[in-house]
Amino acid sequence: MGAADVVPGVSGGTIAFISGIYEELIDSLNNINFSLLKSLKTEGFKNTWNQANGNFLLALLSGVFVSVISLVKGVEWLLEHHPVLLWAFFFGLVLASIIYVGKQIKTSSWNPKLFVAMGLGAAVAYLITTLDPSESSNANLFLFGAGALAICAMILPGISGAFILVILGAYSPVLEAINTRDLKTIFFIGAGAVVGLLSFSKLLKWLFEKYHELTLALLTGFMIGSLNKIWPWKVALTYRTNSKGMQVPLNEKSISPFDFDGDPQLFQAIGLMVLGILIILTLEKISAKTNVLKK
Repeated sequence: MGAADVVPGVSGGTIAFISGIYEELIDSLNNINFSLLKSLKTEGFKNTWNQANGNFLLALLSGVFVSVISLVKGVEWLLEHHPVLLWAFFFGLVLASIIYVGKQIKTSSWNPKLFVAMGLGAAVAYLITTLDPSESSNANLFLFGAGALAICAMILPGISGAFILVILGAYSPVLEAINTRDLKTIFFIGAGAVVGLLSFSKLLKWLFEKYHELTLALLTGFMIGSLNKIWPWKVALTYRTNSKGMQVPLNEKSISPFDFDGDPQLFQAIGLMVLGILIILTLEKISAKTNVLKK
């Protein structure tokens, strides 16, 4: 999830869904509230920790944190030197994930409402991928709000939290803060993320409880719409200057891979795309076997 969240266009929520922990994550986040303080006082630390599903959250969030810190420079390098190969791998992941998430909807449940929800989700996600990024800002309130909005997207399959940061103009400041260990910026982004995560997870839990199939259809649509952003072959329409003073693409347009004259990376990209698909199929089989053993 941490590796996916670093890449503008890929959602950590997608990884959570295909690994079979998505709904447990939402339920666990909803357990974090002021009632835990009362439980801590009356029932002790161990019972309170279990109530909050502490082992699950600690393992997951620690993994996300370590991954972000350790992989951010590597992902930046890949985006700069091998963008087609990186996007191809994630495109394969998300493409197979769409089928996986869609299969979670019972065949007998499909009706016009679900197709409308899927279409709406796809349209919203697609429009988000076409928005023009804003100018960056280092204001504390702005960073707090950016963290809150980005984390909401990060737990939605198909909506990239990193891309939301790009649109808001906060992606470069956040990456720079991580690389330079700017604790002030990290604190305000992190505080916004905590508030946004705990608040938005309550809405998601309610949606899953009341409209489970409809919510799955909407999330499937989000993932379909996000494919425009992670399509490997693009041409830059406009550029911006990043924090290192380098010119990097700002607005891009998806094109056919055959529009690249003799692209030497074509077969490598297709291979990585297939690898991404195979990883999802493997995870699906492992998840199915795990569920059988649990039963």
